[in-house]
Amino acid sequence: MRLSDNPALLRASQSDALICVYCVDQRWFLPHRYHISSMGLHRWRYLNESLAELGRSLRDRGQYLDIKYGYTEQQLSQLIDRHPVNRLVCSRQNGSDERRILSYLQSRFPNLQVVQVDNNTLYELEQIDTELSTLKQGFAAFRQRVQNLPPQLPIQTPDSLPRPPLRVVESSPLPAWLPTLPPLAANGGQRPGADNSADLAFPPGESAASSHARRYFESELPMTYKETRNALSGRDNSSRLSAALSQGCLSVRRAAHMLQRHEEQNGVTASSQHLLQELLWREYFHWLALAQHDSLYRLKGLRKQAPHACLHPERYQKWCHGNTPWPLVNACMRELKATGYLSNRGRQIAASCFVNELGMDWRYGAAWFEHQLVDYDVASNWGNWQYIAGVGVDPRGGRHFNIEKQAAQFDPHGDYVRHWAPEQPNTQLDSVDAADWPVS
Repeated sequence: MRLSDNPALLRASQSDALICVYCVDQRWFLPHRYHISSMGLHRWRYLNESLAELGRSLRDRGQYLDIKYGYTEQQLSQLIDRHPVNRLVCSRQNGSDERRILSYLQSRFPNLQVVQVDNNTLYELEQIDTELSTLKQGFAAFRQRVQNLPPQLPIQTPDSLPRPPLRVVESSPLPAWLPTLPPLAANGGQRPGADNSADLAFPPGESAASSHARRYFESELPMTYKETRNALSGRDNSSRLSAALSQGCLSVRRAAHMLQRHEEQNGVTASSQHLLQELLWREYFHWLALAQHDSLYRLKGLRKQAPHACLHPERYQKWCHGNTPWPLVNACMRELKATGYLSNRGRQIAASCFVNELGMDWRYGAAWFEHQLVDYDVASNWGNWQYIAGVGVDPRGGRHFNIEKQAAQFDPHGDYVRHWAPEQPNTQLDSVDAADWPVS
């Protein structure tokens, strides 16, 4: 979603002709294995508008963004068949579905050179020990191994790009299966007076992401990050870089470089180092996802035995829509549904409730987050859910947050709950049992 610091684009530009293509996969909008679509409206709006800006930026350089709609492997196969394509360059993929698409293309076109470039990480594959046995030693061991590695420095935007081949530009009506985006409300679709709508906090596109990053790192906010990051609401309590990083509008290398410059000018603080640690957590989950393959989505995760869990439809619906007996959880889930965003602390509380209080299969909670979050990232989302469920790399075996204690600590005056879930909660968790018999 960007031209600046894009090693994949630089590699692809070393060609006689270049087709810049983005595939909007129809499967994103269809119910999948967890009975809900991968792409919700919040992320689709962000992606759609970011694509529009990317197209304008490419046109300024004599190129064209060819957006294809349908099944990715079919759309790319047609392009490869139609043009003398001998190389496909893309960002390195750590999701199983995306890797299967690349494997399919490689098998169908044996002479096609598939080049995956480390476009979304601080380091490159050659710098990292991606053996699962090594990464399973945990984040602390990973951080110790990489702390002395120099991250790749940001690169400049190419001055010029190869022209596309003739007849590559096609215009066609949008497919009927593509969801229609409703117009934004004046306040971003939130309740009146809200200050953390995802539509406002995450303006889409490369230019907006760059402007926000500059504003953040040129301010004093990184110096208080550690103290404020666990707040449930507040626009400046966290960096708000997550959507730009996950969708590729901003490179993590550039974010780390700006943080380094901030420390050079203002000094190294516990908060600035904590922000760096969060970038390294993101890095860790990306390499862990690459090493895990399909085990990232299995109920037992990295464990030998799956935890006891179920899918209780009524409990699932109440959790998704914020109608549980816990007011704080309700507030978190309603903010997520309304805005596509939830604070780090809110995500942990909601996930812990899903796994521990409700006893549910953690993968369905992860899939709901995937559907709703504007800043969804396959590695961070599924890796963090594994962590909460106790099937990841955490030696302590998961996380169980005391909801009442969390409310007292992070919403002591009840402001957050009153804003998102002011009515009295439904104290009855189940009206029917697992066999649909009424609960008296």
